[in-house]
Amino acid sequence: MLVTTRAIVISAVKYGDNSLIARCFTERHGVQSYLLRGVLSARKGKLRKAHFLPLTQLEITAGHRGKGALEHIREARVYYPYATVHTDVVKNTIVLFLAEVLNQSVREEEQNAPMFRYIGEGLQWLDATGANPNFHILFLLGLTRFLGFYPDTTATHLPYFDLLEGGFSAHAGYGPVVYGETLDCFRRFVNTDFEELGQIRMTKQHRRELLDAMVTYFELHLTGFRKPRSLEVLHEVFGG
Repeated sequence: MLVTTRAIVISAVKYGDNSLIARCFTERHGVQSYLLRGVLSARKGKLRKAHFLPLTQLEITAGHRGKGALEHIREARVYYPYATVHTDVVKNTIVLFLAEVLNQSVREEEQNAPMFRYIGEGLQWLDATGANPNFHILFLLGLTRFLGFYPDTTATHLPYFDLLEGGFSAHAGYGPVVYGETLDCFRRFVNTDFEELGQIRMTKQHRRELLDAMVTYFELHLTGFRKPRSLEVLHEVFGG
């Protein structure tokens, strides 16, 4: 079956001497993997290696056999051409980190249009605005809505956030928790959207602690999720 759909490139790894295997989150068919034969050496044709940079937003025409095998892309064009994401050092570091997170967390091979829209629009917002050092924290928090473990925010006044239980608590318990000034920062992200992100102010140390807590939150709630290798690079970029 030949389908045309928008797609976001989650990862692309080299296969052989001049090919790639690209994993994409498609608008119509969820996560799909594609074998791109000869794309690394091609000088002409309908596919370019630049199409498969992390989190590039494409429109693709591809054959989908639906048998669990690698699929093939016939044509690809950039649906949303980034102006800054791949050229701004800070934004590119954020994108590489988010691509690692998405590669481990977005797994479903079925349509999820709301999550696809959230990811695409979030990246477009990042591209169109300044490099906000809190963007990736809010992005991860929003992503948990679609992954099924958004925090229970019915008691945000309580002094602890229990990462394992996913809710605010009166007691620290035995698992990892967020508390103190870092918890105060976390509360500011709850029910905040990207347009209000500029109103959040926090120290480098609290940003680092909160981001580490968010990564731990993903580790606790997603089977097989591992700390992204790019996390430390991100900390270094933001002076953590």
